[in-house]
Amino acid sequence: MTDFRVGQGFDVHPWSDDPERRLVLGGVTFEGPGLTGHSDADVAAHACTDALLGAAGLGDIGQLFPDTDPALAGADSLALLTEAARRAADAGWVVVNIDCTLILDAPKIGPHKTEMMQRLSAAAGGPVTVKGKRTEGVAGLAGGVQGHAVALVRAR
Repeated sequence: MTDFRVGQGFDVHPWSDDPERRLVLGGVTFEGPGLTGHSDADVAAHACTDALLGAAGLGDIGQLFPDTDPALAGADSLALLTEAARRAADAGWVVVNIDCTLILDAPKIGPHKTEMMQRLSAAAGGPVTVKGKRTEGVAGLAGGVQGHAVALVRAR
């Protein structure tokens, strides 16, 4: 019997007032305001990374890539996901799939979902799907972008 494990990931970043910050989601740069964060603040990549690390029993994104590490300032979050996937593979795990949901009103991610899924899948070493949901007028949710992800891995 094959051993399967599931991990859940979550990330959230508030909108930035810095006009130089770019919005990066799933490795794709969007027009408009960016998100505040130590790295590039890619909540899709962060949620997928956390889900993958959890499934593999390797801790969480904050343990491996702390926001107190000056070397990670402005880091490419897809590179962090790639490193998490490498560590999971080294520990004997294969990514079956990762499913990620982003919660935001704008920009619309639909036109970019295919590219986001391709980039996240390449970094994770397995298929990643992305869905977008609106905040539906809940004011507290509109202050940034949330990412939720679930990863399924199997023993090699």
